[in-house]
Amino acid sequence: MSDLGHTLDRDRMPRHVAIIMDGNGRWANARGLHRTAGHARGEPALFDVVHGALELGIEWLTVYTFSTENWGRDPDEVAFLMEFNVDLLERRRDELDELGVRVIFIGDHDDERIPPAVLDRMRIAEEKTAGNTNLNMVYAFNYGSRTELAAAAKAIAQDAVAGLIDVATIDEDTIADHLYCPDMPDPDVLIRTSGEQRISNYLLWQIAYSELVFTPVLWPDFDRHELVRCIAEYQSRDRRFGGAIDGVAE
Repeated sequence: MSDLGHTLDRDRMPRHVAIIMDGNGRWANARGLHRTAGHARGEPALFDVVHGALELGIEWLTVYTFSTENWGRDPDEVAFLMEFNVDLLERRRDELDELGVRVIFIGDHDDERIPPAVLDRMRIAEEKTAGNTNLNMVYAFNYGSRTELAAAAKAIAQDAVAGLIDVATIDEDTIADHLYCPDMPDPDVLIRTSGEQRISNYLLWQIAYSELVFTPVLWPDFDRHELVRCIAEYQSRDRRFGGAIDGVAE
């Protein structure tokens, strides 16, 4: 491990870090800029974190890039985000590939509001990086956890009607197998930037026993060193997954 994580316990490194990248708009407003400037400034923050995750040996990094609720924002901001995602995927795809990063997208990608150019770049990025193993980078795009769970329930019901699943055998594993990315392990830690302390419909099934770390740092100011600080806080916790504490249930 590089000097980046010299304060961390190598044996307790999280396998999967999930992030809610919050505060772009407030960062821009504080500087008298349009909200879109905050989104643009969030890009170098994201890729600094990618490099940090690679240095630390993190296997999975999942970031909330566009939620199903974000369609309710100002139409100009939504249009900017769609175009920005196309541009970002074109500019950064080869860089991620050279770093050995596997790119995965989760979310409702049948939504007709998503521009075809965005879907096309997503497909190309996934195909180009499919064989990479240094880091699995999951973009939650047009993602909402309730939508994901509803889609899983619908798929399970369809399989049951078709006789492919015995209703009596449906369990937690059945649901997990029908989520957007079944091979993605549950996050060990969920980080939310900007000081807000809520989940915002993000990975509700997967974070059942994740540690939650909230930092006041606005996303454009977040970097690999703040990532280390958040992981250090995670490592200071005693994860019991609902187990007993001195004989008393958690």
